[in-house]
Amino acid sequence: MAYVEWRGGTCRVVWNTRKKDERGKWIYDQKGGFTDETAAKNYGLDREAEIRNDDYISRRDGSVTVGEYAKTWVDTLDVGHLRDKAIRSMLRLYIEPRWGETAVADVQPTTYRAWKKQLKALPSVGEKYSEEILTVFSMLMDDAVDDGLRKASPVPKGRKQRRGRYKKKPRERKREMRIEDVHQLACNGLAFWGLDGFVFIWTMATTGMRPAELYALRRVYCHPAWPSSDPLDDPEEPDRDERHAEDVERYGPDLMPALRVQWQHQREDGVLKEFPPKYESRRTLVVPPFLADLLELLLASHDDAYVFRSISGGLLANANVTYYYWRPIAGGREASKDFERIRLGRHQTVVSRRPLPEIPATVYARKRLYLLRHGHKEWIDEAGGEHARIAVETRMGHEVAGVEGLYANVTTAMERRMMDSLQDRFERFARETKWDAATASPSALPDGLAEWWKRQVKSPVEAD
Repeated sequence: MAYVEWRGGTCRVVWNTRKKDERGKWIYDQKGGFTDETAAKNYGLDREAEIRNDDYISRRDGSVTVGEYAKTWVDTLDVGHLRDKAIRSMLRLYIEPRWGETAVADVQPTTYRAWKKQLKALPSVGEKYSEEILTVFSMLMDDAVDDGLRKASPVPKGRKQRRGRYKKKPRERKREMRIEDVHQLACNGLAFWGLDGFVFIWTMATTGMRPAELYALRRVYCHPAWPSSDPLDDPEEPDRDERHAEDVERYGPDLMPALRVQWQHQREDGVLKEFPPKYESRRTLVVPPFLADLLELLLASHDDAYVFRSISGGLLANANVTYYYWRPIAGGREASKDFERIRLGRHQTVVSRRPLPEIPATVYARKRLYLLRHGHKEWIDEAGGEHARIAVETRMGHEVAGVEGLYANVTTAMERRMMDSLQDRFERFARETKWDAATASPSALPDGLAEWWKRQVKSPVEAD
């Protein structure tokens, strides 16, 4: 039974937690600061009722700090290496500085809301990143409840979460991806990067592959060698032998040209490694014939294991494509210039080791490379009901939830319609466009690429 003790002008209430320590003695909990004995007594009786209902959080358990709990909690998460790294960063930079010394049980909804407002006001955080930080904190508090460190999470859920003024979430402004703009990007890529750059741009725009998936694309997973060259080297892929047998019957140079998205390049602890694609979205992508020709041309030009190489011939994932490649390709740059200098007392004329022509800016200047993936979705969606939703979402590496995703399946006819629609789009553009007049192309055609372009502009009768 709870009892009250007076100490000076205030009293405290003491109650038995019904737990014993390592010596076999009862553990008591208490709370002081009361000026009314009845209120103190009632508080103790309420705690005893919680103990009987197995709903009691002891002051000792609740005194664990957020910082102490987070150190153990983060090691229990079963997430990918990039997500693990991001969560640890958010804990270190934003959550622990604010809550690290606060007891888990003392985090109140009002103080959480104040922190949420302050966090979103930070200029270095931004709307989207602040939501990710709050999501991590919400997960932390939910697990603290499950571990018996507090009764309920201080993070509001449901309707309470939406209290306050309505604020429309900002959305990136995008423009329609026009094929002439993609062609200009490819031409810029040809001038700045070489044939790899030209084919890279067209591949991303007509397959919707993520950049890291393109970096890790090996020739054994690419047309024209795939699927007969498939090394079946992913031990975590379910039913890979059965999948490969079906691929051989369905894809190939004489059937439907295709490539296989099996890996992506990411860094773990500073080391570049191959990982399954995001969301484990291994998938096969049929490619239009014009892109199949380009891939054959590119792979015939080198014997490297990876389809796309850096300018120096190394791994593309080591080249920081977004900064060093995409910026000049999308934003343009001046032609290389010689310059004069004095070195060791002698006048020198310095000539660029890799002279480049002027590269014009495109509509993608200061835009993200990832928008080419978004634009591919636009091109597929423009066909309206011609393409089944399951075929579109599977091509993008997404899953269709619910009964629709359970019963639906991507058929050969669906893939062929998708391939034909992309080919028709390019052929219409090619027939109406001369290379030298195509949005001020900055690069002359190499011999092999010139022959490829001639084949595209011929009518079907001429091609035969």
